[in-house]
Formats: sequence, C-alpha cells, structure tokens
Amino acid sequence: MDDGRLEAAIAAAALPAEEEFGELLRSIVVVARSIFGAEASSIFLLDDETDELVFAAVAKESEQHLVGVRFPSSQGIAGWVLSARTPLVLEDVHNDPRHARQVAEETGYVPKGLMAVPLLHDDEPIGVLQVLDRPAQASFSLAEMELLGLFATQAATALSLLLKARRAQAILAGDDEAAAVAAVARALDRREGLARERRRAFLEALANVL
Repeated sequence: MDDGRLEAAIAAAALPAEEEFGELLRSIVVVARSIFGAEASSIFLLDDETDELVFAAVAKESEQHLVGVRFPSSQGIAGWVLSARTPLVLEDVHNDPRHARQVAEETGYVPKGLMAVPLLHDDEPIGVLQVLDRPAQASFSLAEMELLGLFATQAATALSLLLKARRAQAILAGDDEAAAVAAVARALDRREGLARERRRAFLEALANVL
C-alpha cells in the first residue's frame, strides 16, 4: 500500500463522519444568527469541480431543505465575497449591482441587508459565511467585524476538515485494503493509553503487508 492510501485510511478513521460536520456547521450559523440578532445565517461551501457554491448549513429549522442547493460561484454577493476574498457589509442589498435577486428568490428569502465573510484555508477560499438582516444600526462596529471573523475562523476550520474527510473517503472508495486499514485505525483510536507513535507504526506495518 502506498503512502497516499495509508494517509487516506488514517484520515478517514480519525475524522468525524460527515453528519457530525453538518451538525457543527449548523451550530455555528445558529449561534451567529442569535449573537447578531439576525433573521437568518448560512454557510456556503465551494465545490471546485463544478465551480458552484453549495448551501452547507442554514440556521432556521424551516430552511433545512436548502442544504445541498447549488448556484454558480460567480453569482450574487456570496460569489463576489468568495472571489474578492473580502468581507462585505451591506445595509441595502437591493440597490447593489452584485445582488442576484433571482438566486435569492429561489431560496425563498430575499434579504434587505447582510454581512458576509470569505472562509479561507491556507489562504484559499473554500466558502462564505453570511448573516442576513441583522437589526439596522448606524454603523458596523469594529467589535462586530472581529466577532464575525471569529465565526468565520471556526466555519473555515470545519469546512477544511470536511473537505479532507471527503477526499479521504474518495480515495478509499472501492479499495478494500485501505478500508481494512481504516477499520483497524478506528479501533486503535478507541484504545486508551496507546501512544500515537505505536498506532502509526502498527498501521504502517499492516499497510506493508497488504
């Protein structure tokens, strides 16, 4: 077994299941919506293969059907934030030329104002966090920007791990030997007191035999 397949097997065993990432991402947007007193909040994930933004999490229970919905990454304010890698605050979305009203209408919610921030991993954009229709204020404070940045950091970390898990699972698909190593790795991770170095050495030895 080559090093790439071994690393994928270990990663697949160590990382949480995709459902757990979904719960984590939703908890981030739920808290963001609450903290900012907003009407809605969402996280988009960039799909590099299709060049689309995908709803990865939404805050409201009534909007969970949006998870998985896609639109071109070049469209809308979220698309602009992604490509520009720049946070954006708009109090009047309707008069902004970057606003893709048709995309918003298809989701069933057309915001009046929003805050959006790019999610970066190793300086590369992987998604966007949006907070929609927070209470109108005279100005967007530095403290709010810093708080939005904290949420973005958490969301970017979760998305980067989700992408890593998906890549690992893609490598393992149809690979019985790597899947077997992953199963052993999961079992070893549950063993308390077993040093990481010993686990790694055992998995490498197993991979060499396979």
